[in-house]
Amino acid sequence: MIEVVSEARCILCNKCVQVCPMNVFEAVKDAPPIIVRQEDCQTCFMCELYCPADALYVAPNADRVTRVSEREAEADGFLGSFRGVGWAIPGSPVDQSFRLTERS
Repeated sequence: MIEVVSEARCILCNKCVQVCPMNVFEAVKDAPPIIVRQEDCQTCFMCELYCPADALYVAPNADRVTRVSEREAEADGFLGSFRGVGWAIPGSPVDQSFRLTERS
């Protein structure tokens, strides 16, 4: 479930708002998007995958909110961690999924 939108890392691109299939986020003018429908999050990780600034953390638990703070997510290396599972390594000859984040 989506837990954190990092105010420190967010570059205000709103890609998370655009790619979320459940419309969990709401864009805010001149500010990071906010999580307005957290209970609707399906833990698909699309927002975290598309975030070019690794400003999001989606907890793997889809059944309940874990209440991770931005500071905890940063300290534990959770921000943007979904892309670090191995398939998103730039230059991989097998899977080019990392190129999704290169699109504007």
